[in-house]
Amino acid sequence: MKPEYRRLSILENRMGYIFKDKELAMRALTHSSYGDGRRKTPDYERLEFLGDRVLGLMTAEKLFFLSREKEGALARRLNALVRKETCARIARHLGIGDALLISPSEERQGGRDKISILGDACESIMGAIYLDGGFPAAQAFFDVHWKEDIDAVTDKSMKDPKTTLQEKASIAKKTLPTYTTLNRSGPDHKPLFVIQVEVEGVGRATGTGKSKKDAERYAAIHLLEEWPS
Repeated sequence: MKPEYRRLSILENRMGYIFKDKELAMRALTHSSYGDGRRKTPDYERLEFLGDRVLGLMTAEKLFFLSREKEGALARRLNALVRKETCARIARHLGIGDALLISPSEERQGGRDKISILGDACESIMGAIYLDGGFPAAQAFFDVHWKEDIDAVTDKSMKDPKTTLQEKASIAKKTLPTYTTLNRSGPDHKPLFVIQVEVEGVGRATGTGKSKKDAERYAAIHLLEEWPS
């Protein structure tokens, strides 16, 4: 096995995703400096463009459901989650720099640890996963490796919606919210839950999530949105 494919295999294990198209994966790891201009090797810039948009959509969707803030605040939090520094930190954690194909001159200048290169490479990997495995594969990659940042942002941006709902019910002198699992589908390693929350005298709402906790949070958010004014 060539050294670059051996490094790719190590990276795949760290990422939790095995590429079907290895050439696509190698392109996602190829910096524009590779070959010092003597080779016409496709680099990762087009995949970076695609991955940036995929990452933006998934981040916007996550913030939309987990936060009840206005558009301006959501935009600021989205920018923090998709900026080069965040992507570079995740790339360092995964060891993407070790697998990059870059020129000797760029490597001597510390290219494997540059924020700009690591951030771009992380986005290109996202784009490659999206092309190789579709949106579900890209979403799974995002859910695992951006979870810590998403949790930190949403914890700062709002109270837990379940706590907010409970407080609102108490103030309105209603019974405490009750949560009921309506459905569980999918394989054991990737379940999907549908949970209903009810506050007597106010109404019911449902939420869907990859864990009971997420489904309950979404259900609480939806009932808060429907709460009579």
